[in-house]
Amino acid sequence: MNAGTGRTSTSDTLLTTWTQATDLSAATRVAAVFLIAAATAAGAQISVPLGFTPVPLVMGDMVVLLGGAALGSRLGLAAQVLYLAAGIAGLPVFAASATLPQGPLRLLGPTGGYLMAYPLAAFLTGYLAERGFDRRYVTSVLAMAAGYVVIFTFGVSWLALFSWPAALGFDAALRAGLYPFLLGGVCKLLVGAGVLPSVWKLVGIR
Repeated sequence: MNAGTGRTSTSDTLLTTWTQATDLSAATRVAAVFLIAAATAAGAQISVPLGFTPVPLVMGDMVVLLGGAALGSRLGLAAQVLYLAAGIAGLPVFAASATLPQGPLRLLGPTGGYLMAYPLAAFLTGYLAERGFDRRYVTSVLAMAAGYVVIFTFGVSWLALFSWPAALGFDAALRAGLYPFLLGGVCKLLVGAGVLPSVWKLVGIR
């Protein structure tokens, strides 16, 4: 139940259903966090390098937002923190790169801002889902769009100001880190936003 609203969120309702069926609330939540972290890693492997930008086209960002919406703010954030921790530890969970190896240095490179935004984007999308945004297609689009704004804001800002080995400046960062991904981002958004409302209808949650 959301503090201050008295309403039960979709994610809490679903997790309560699972808990009643299995009596493994804590284990279920931990398993869900690991599952979304693993799914984010799998999505990152579906990447398309673009020759004119150091930022590849990936599917991991959509998994981040869907995971946040499905698990809620806190568990969605936890899943992405776990994903980043696995990457920092050197596990091959980040997208392939011709310039930077797997490991902590990846967070300093051109995609570092996008990656570091994942926990916050998942938290925001999950926060909105806890307030019912994931139950209708239009509001689900808004929730996921808010998460994408976080990812691209952090990603482009990092490219412009901090990216190693050289920051690009905002004009170049927009050309390299935003404009080429707008169409694909919109397509992923429109497809991904339909997933959870459809799932909740199938399991009887309105």
